Amino acid sequence: MKPLNQWTACEMAAAIARGDTTPEAVARACLDRIAERNDEIQAFVAHDPERVLAEARRVTPLAGAPLRGVPFAAKDIFDSADYPTEYGSPIYRGHRPSTDASCIAMARHHGAMLLGKVATGEFATQTPSRAANPLRVSHTPGGSSSGSAAAVADGMVPVAFGTQTTASIVRPAIYCGVVGFKPSFGLIASAGMKALSPSQDTVGVIVRDVADAAFFTLGLHAARDVMAATGARPRVGLCLSRQWDYAQAATLGAIERAAAALQRQGCTVERFWLPDEFEALEALQLRIFAFEARLSLAQERLQHADRLSPRLAARLSTEIGLDEYTLMLQQAARLRARARRLFNDYDVLLYPAAEGEAEAGHQSAGSPRYGAIWTLLHLPCISFPLEIGPGGLPVGAQLIGPYGQDTRLLAAARFVTEALQPPPAS
Repeated sequence: MKPLNQWTACEMAAAIARGDTTPEAVARACLDRIAERNDEIQAFVAHDPERVLAEARRVTPLAGAPLRGVPFAAKDIFDSADYPTEYGSPIYRGHRPSTDASCIAMARHHGAMLLGKVATGEFATQTPSRAANPLRVSHTPGGSSSGSAAAVADGMVPVAFGTQTTASIVRPAIYCGVVGFKPSFGLIASAGMKALSPSQDTVGVIVRDVADAAFFTLGLHAARDVMAATGARPRVGLCLSRQWDYAQAATLGAIERAAAALQRQGCTVERFWLPDEFEALEALQLRIFAFEARLSLAQERLQHADRLSPRLAARLSTEIGLDEYTLMLQQAARLRARARRLFNDYDVLLYPAAEGEAEAGHQSAGSPRYGAIWTLLHLPCISFPLEIGPGGLPVGAQLIGPYGQDTRLLAAARFVTEALQPPPAS
């Protein structure tokens, strides 16, 4: 039997409900893994074993709550009363908010246990954290939800909250060989999160499998996991665009083989080109980000410019006029309304989530281009590994669904990931 810290959130919850284990035993297994590995991986930036165990003992009577003693971590962009919240910046070293962010509060309310805070890129931007990829510590875990992906991939915790403003959930998940779920914009409340680009910032989760993404996200709303009742083969649109020119051969090959395998499983898979008007959103997304981040980080930019990284300081130096910004918002709103047409013939779209395998070194967290269009459109996305690339690290893809159809996307993703699993050895 695999060690307790490597169980999925669903497995932990079911075992606790049956009385086969306890929240305290689960917490101890995760804490032991953190103690064993965190000096090397540097996923957790704040945790307190005694505080965690005390919380686990309090959770025990709540074994019937939706999240049933499941441990989770929170990207250090979310406020937390029990731990410092530093937003990946020396400006906020030792900063202690007085309350928990909404997502942390809701998770705890429904029985989950906060193990601590995990690393983030500076203010959830492309300036990397110190976290390493547990699959190969010389490589990046991706960004900006680097600690979230690394902690889940290394078995420190089964679930971690992340955020995505461009591709900061879907890409780190691929790099670390786990699953990243960016829900529809606003499905998980962002109150208590350090804002960056408020029209795009989205709270999501990094987990071990699709079932955990559904279980934990729906559990925040005390909603029933409906995926088990949905067994229909999804209609898949293999969405081509000019962004495919930047994808590595291993990624393209893995997606093509996945499409062929899904067809053999009885799925309809059709190729189509993303209309030019949607392709233009990649550049628009960057301009909207530049305007909003400059305002969101005005205090830091104006009062602490010498404590910003050169990379972030340069990004915040771009000045964009209000007239251009409002026109960009109008264009984005028009295309969100039109995005439903992309799903007239498809239940989900299949698309790259990263160029290829995790990059060597820690100076870059990888390109976020494959999330830009979908994040600006507010669509739900879920990324997952497909194969091991030529360098020995995962390559993968993402599925995109219509706005507000998160449970349908999760059901389709579960079918797809299970259909693509290799058959068990005889």
